[in-house]
Amino acid sequence: MARVLDTASIVFPRGDEPNPFVQYRHLLHSYHVARAHDMADDDYVALVRSLDDQVARVDGRGFRITPFARSAALSEHLGFATDGGVWVKDETGNVSGSHKARHLMGIMIYLQVLERIGLVRPPLPTLAIASCGNAALAAAVVARAAGRALQVFIPPDAPLAVVDRLAQLGAHTTVCRRDPGVRGDPCYLQFREAARNGALPFCCQGTANGLTIEGGETLGYEMIATQGVPALDRVVIQVGGGALASAVVQAFTESVALGVSTRLPRFHTVQTRGAFPLKRAYDRLAHRILEAGTADGSLQRELRYAATHRSEFMWPWEEEPRSIAHGILDDETYDWFASVQGMLASGGGPVVVDERLLVEAYDLARETTGVNVDHTGAAGLAGLLQLGREGVVGPRENVAVILSGVQRGA
Repeated sequence: MARVLDTASIVFPRGDEPNPFVQYRHLLHSYHVARAHDMADDDYVALVRSLDDQVARVDGRGFRITPFARSAALSEHLGFATDGGVWVKDETGNVSGSHKARHLMGIMIYLQVLERIGLVRPPLPTLAIASCGNAALAAAVVARAAGRALQVFIPPDAPLAVVDRLAQLGAHTTVCRRDPGVRGDPCYLQFREAARNGALPFCCQGTANGLTIEGGETLGYEMIATQGVPALDRVVIQVGGGALASAVVQAFTESVALGVSTRLPRFHTVQTRGAFPLKRAYDRLAHRILEAGTADGSLQRELRYAATHRSEFMWPWEEEPRSIAHGILDDETYDWFASVQGMLASGGGPVVVDERLLVEAYDLARETTGVNVDHTGAAGLAGLLQLGREGVVGPRENVAVILSGVQRGA
């Protein structure tokens, strides 16, 4: 499922409003639903601000546009010229310490709009999510702020700090152990079962709840709207379930349709050698496209084929994924198609990095930017290091990476 905007009737928002869900409300489906049911603009803004105030009471901070700037130290270290460089989007100071809360806030605003306009009434269903860390914390913060019950499916090795915080936030957790005879993430499988039994997917998988993507798009909108940023040549994005990459790709694609950007940057996705189902899917589709040649419509035919024959391209990783960047170890890249389509459309491609490079990127990010990022959050930078060593990235290019995931206690 993909949200489609009527770009002919929308102007890309400009201004200095610090809350992204207010600033970019005209680009959100929840806003258009509200307006179609006669909710005034002021009332929608008041709803968002009220929910954001509750988020701040729970987490100590609400949603604010996060920093995006060229890192002089990192650019110099990597040998970029003065007219090129590495542009860092720092999401570690966002609600719950990562970009994940953006996805869940987008869903919650929509749910509250539906309540306000009378399309849903109590009793409201329990919310559900499968996660090992950042997504679970984000969901618990937003659900607590809205007064909604939340079921979280977590693995046995979920960090103790995460489990404790989930308990503090009132989330109900279920530990999901792997069955050697069952393929796929056991947390996701039990989450799907909960959804079949009436729980509402409050998650970071666009395939389970398409509205989670547009909340994440606010991150891309912020990158696009930041003053003084040149046209980006590449955006390198760490990928687990794929919602972040899908959201960023869609945000930049919409910016071209809205006339804000003249072209797409090249999108590169990053996974670890512990599990790289997205690269496997990309390679299989790229092979089909190459075999189809350049006949009229062949590319679109192959894309349609991939979209309607998912199991030929995306399936659970055969072995239990392991990596120091545990936050991107999803057995499947659930939002794989949007990511692959974005890479093909932009001339980018997937990157796979090893553990040594993940550690190097983690150390380098912390030393040169001062950002308290974890190994998962620095995985995009690891992908940039890999691309640089392969000679893919030139010294005068402007490349964006996203540092998302604050370093927490054990």
